[in-house]
Amino acid sequence: MTAAEPRSVRVGVIGAGIMGADHARIIDAFVGSARVEAVADVDRARAQAVAERIAARHGTSVRAPRVSPDARSLIDDPEVDAVIIASHDSTHAELALACLAAGKPVLCEKPLAPTVEECRRVVEADDRAAALHGRRLVSVGFMRRFDPAYAEQKAAVTAGDIGTPLLVHGISRGVSSAPGSTSEGSITGSAIHEFDTIPWLLDSPITAVSWQAPRATGTETGLQDPQVMLIRTADGVLSTLETFLNARYGYDILCEVVGETGTRALRDPARVVAKGSLATSLSFAPDWRQRFEDAYRLELTAWITALQDGSESPLATARDGLAATAVAAAAISSMNSDGRWVQIDD
Repeated sequence: MTAAEPRSVRVGVIGAGIMGADHARIIDAFVGSARVEAVADVDRARAQAVAERIAARHGTSVRAPRVSPDARSLIDDPEVDAVIIASHDSTHAELALACLAAGKPVLCEKPLAPTVEECRRVVEADDRAAALHGRRLVSVGFMRRFDPAYAEQKAAVTAGDIGTPLLVHGISRGVSSAPGSTSEGSITGSAIHEFDTIPWLLDSPITAVSWQAPRATGTETGLQDPQVMLIRTADGVLSTLETFLNARYGYDILCEVVGETGTRALRDPARVVAKGSLATSLSFAPDWRQRFEDAYRLELTAWITALQDGSESPLATARDGLAATAVAAAAISSMNSDGRWVQIDD
């Protein structure tokens, strides 16, 4: 490395489950200006497994990430420059606040926090950090903003290629829900992506939401699935959102913006066409990782680049995280009140 080249950003990853392990893998494999310095998880063996996988990829050429005894130790570690929070949702606000207290940039997976009040505390602390450090330190992992298809769609809408937007149709379907999934969790864990994507696409905040549902499938778990939400934004656009965790056939994300003179709809990434036995078929991704691989890579690269050059992060902000959680809270309120329209205050 020459003197003119920036030093690699040393990243600590909190949470070594599916998301944390995948962030660590992507940084190690694709973000050359960063390296995974430390990993922490309540299950030390799981954190150790992530560190060992990275070590195995490099052999003796690169020092393996250290396994920190706990999240706070990782945040306070002087060898860690920036932190990714991918632990349980209930820990997000506390750990983000700890990162801010330590003056360290943090990428927090969605949601920023489970409650509006917790999100507000993070936003207020990030405002104080901005005054102290000259930039905000909190970024939120709404990675769809970096998906090439979504980015192309937003560019077309912003350029006026379809005239004034009138409607947005969003569909989010998965193969099967996680054990213990709840109706509320479907909103805070799945629909919350669209609560960020829709206002980002339209450049207009969500002002009201109404929750509806057809006959449920998998009712033995108490999960209302699928769910349908109607969403109004300040520009007068009406959006429909379907979330269906147990669609079974595959992971399927669709989004169409309807304007006065045309539409822009996502197309699925390239798939292999199978032909045989007098039939043609396409395969679906089993979950989000394959579908949004590029989005995660581009998001993490953009975050690290901003850290290196000292600029504002181009990722979703803490205020964006607060806005999405406020919509989720309103959707849950609508669900618990026979689908009435609920206004968004934040």
